[in-house]
Amino acid sequence: MPALPELTLHRTNDMVLHMKTTLNIDDGVMSRLRREAARTGRTMSELVETALRGLLEAKPAAVDLRPLPSFKSGGALVDIADREALYRAMEGR
Repeated sequence: MPALPELTLHRTNDMVLHMKTTLNIDDGVMSRLRREAARTGRTMSELVETALRGLLEAKPAAVDLRPLPSFKSGGALVDIADREALYRAMEGR
């Protein structure tokens, strides 16, 4: 009987996947981020991720729109339920 190849077990159900990236952050913002992380006992990554989630999941505020303009048409020129009258009006008969 041939030997079985060694199998490697991959488990991801207990593993959280993270992506590393590089961001250019203003020095003043970075200083405030460091202080906030120290004050709250959280990592800077946790704070940035929380802030980004809030930004991306936020619903845009409702915008007050002006009412649409209205006008008086002067009434219908033809009864659209009368097909022949409608055709005459469209064809200029």
